[in-house]
Amino acid sequence: MAGKKKVGVVLFQLGGPDSREAVEPFLYNLFCDPDIIPLGPLGAILRRPLARYISTRRSKVAGEHYDAIGGSSPIRQLTERQRDGLGESLAPFVDPAVVIAMRYWHPLTEEAVEELRRRGPVDEIVLLPLYPHYSYATTKSSLKEWDRVYGTRNGGPPVRRVEQFYDHPLYIEALVDRIRAALREFDDPAAVHLIFSAHGLPMSLVENGDPYPRQIEETVRLVCAKGAAGPGTAWPRQHTICYQSRVGRQKWLEPSLTATIERLARGGARNMLVVPISFVTEHIETLHEINIEAREEAEKLGVTAFRMMPALGDSPLFISALADLVLRAIG
Repeated sequence: MAGKKKVGVVLFQLGGPDSREAVEPFLYNLFCDPDIIPLGPLGAILRRPLARYISTRRSKVAGEHYDAIGGSSPIRQLTERQRDGLGESLAPFVDPAVVIAMRYWHPLTEEAVEELRRRGPVDEIVLLPLYPHYSYATTKSSLKEWDRVYGTRNGGPPVRRVEQFYDHPLYIEALVDRIRAALREFDDPAAVHLIFSAHGLPMSLVENGDPYPRQIEETVRLVCAKGAAGPGTAWPRQHTICYQSRVGRQKWLEPSLTATIERLARGGARNMLVVPISFVTEHIETLHEINIEAREEAEKLGVTAFRMMPALGDSPLFISALADLVLRAIG
């Protein structure tokens, strides 16, 4: 590797419990994040007790959901595959040291910093959140945690930040490729209703300027334009954007996934493909909320063909998109 620039790359993800026992502490860490549930001036006093109450109350049902998908979240193993694929893709150009920083469960950001130190000195560091769409609750939160742990290091290597890639051409191409593969499972792809489901967000964040829903809409526009123009499997004539995973009583982005499926089914739609547009790995939101809960609801309402597009994972096109983001960041 002589002569190649050594580049540290930090992949950020939310993380997920790796055992039934980890469900409650994972939820506690999640609900302790002020970027997830803003509580205003009283946050310093209320946050920990509220997080403890919510995590304790939700852990039993959440644990049952994890049991239904194998007993734990697969997000760590799937992100490790992305890490390995990205390292291989970067190796011809730089000497990569790729590490993972999960926000709410291991390996936490502190562990990622230690792992990067163990890899030896680097010439540059690229921070790459695996959230295509920027949000205060994901990208901002992960990068704030990095700053808290890593701190300001005078004389240290330059740190480059990739904060969004919702419109990156290779990312769009990867989505179109995955959708086309899923559409081939239907008798008449053109008659399928595409349901783009993104993780929800409290409206309080959107009203404070969070660009997330606008970026979701742009990704969907680009995907549908490329899909309709491209050769191969016929592209569906109809699509809908909706949001899932609402927590608490405050107002969240709408329409919800459940309400969307009900509306479409009552309107006569019988072929649905759910595209988890904001998820780049499988997790409880895709494997249970979409592939079990939403599927059961759709079948009750008379939907005869219900499919979920697999998340991008370590697909070659998506790994190429990540590698391009890193290389562009270091110039």
